[in-house]
Amino acid sequence: MTPSLFDQPGIAPIRHLLLDSEVTELMINGTDQVYVERGGKFVLEPMKFTSTRQLEFLIESLLRPSNRAVDTANPYVDFRLPDGSRVNVIIPPLSIDGPAITIRKFTKTLATMADLIKIGTLSERMARLMYVAILGRLNILFCGATGTGKTTTLNILSRYIPDSERIITIEDTAELDLQKPHVVRLECRPPTVEGTGKVALGDLLRNALRMRPTRIIVGEVRGDEAIEMLGAISSGHEGCLAVLHASSPRDAISRLEMMVMSRGLMIPLWAVHQQIAGALDLIVQHEFLPDGSRKITHISEVTHGPENSVELRHLFEHHFDSVDDTGKVVGHWTCSGLEPDFLVKLDKRNVELPKGLFKPGAD
Repeated sequence: MTPSLFDQPGIAPIRHLLLDSEVTELMINGTDQVYVERGGKFVLEPMKFTSTRQLEFLIESLLRPSNRAVDTANPYVDFRLPDGSRVNVIIPPLSIDGPAITIRKFTKTLATMADLIKIGTLSERMARLMYVAILGRLNILFCGATGTGKTTTLNILSRYIPDSERIITIEDTAELDLQKPHVVRLECRPPTVEGTGKVALGDLLRNALRMRPTRIIVGEVRGDEAIEMLGAISSGHEGCLAVLHASSPRDAISRLEMMVMSRGLMIPLWAVHQQIAGALDLIVQHEFLPDGSRKITHISEVTHGPENSVELRHLFEHHFDSVDDTGKVVGHWTCSGLEPDFLVKLDKRNVELPKGLFKPGAD
């Protein structure tokens, strides 16, 4: 966050929380409740706002750098702070007990795969697989619930994309932070007060295909733009990365099916399955565990199944063992030992697999 934003008087009530490196998310529920996330747990802060006006002043200060607005005609808004932190604001009458603000702070402490290994998000072998998947231009879907670390993993993996590539990012609200030299960032536009001027993800995806991308990254697939994404991949744009809210790899496939079918196009389900299986290579599933830790619980290959179905093959999977005396979840990852179909793609691109990458057993 830039000093100019910190210097604004309206930020003062929460400045200490924005500066606290242990706080990953702030949740302000009206004037009387402020919760923060620390270590994956929600904690009630001993602070309140003196008035609704003070809370509104905070909202105005947060909104100012984004050039966005929130009012009774448009009572909720998503936007990004200068440091990459993501903010959602919703006000009455939709938010019954007063304005609600949610700030998901941009994670600066996690920058490499080694950082994710260190905090136990994934194993070393899983990290090596993800690395070769990026080099081999596999199409990867990062799945999980809100706040499970999908975008963080995507950001980190994007660092391994060769600098020679032209990357187009497409987001509803820009939050990706790709440390690459040739990136074009596209962001959706909400409709005006008159209901005109809206530019959706699907619109930007169609336009991106005309921009000579070598990779397309979609910040979050939410609706019927799924058909544009699958179409882009199927038309030869390999190495695409995308985020999707889903509770499991199988749920991710089901959600994609529903998104494509929601367009109302006369496409038989078997054809949808063929397109999904032909477009995607990997699903990387993220989850919150009961102790508040974040784990990649599955790395699953997406491939063609019998009778025009979509088959999921779990290459790596996390298993729950127990809870220790401190409440920490104890578990382990296992490798199934399956040889994935995408090895053919990696071989064509001369991407060498680390020795023993798919050796079955505990990781």
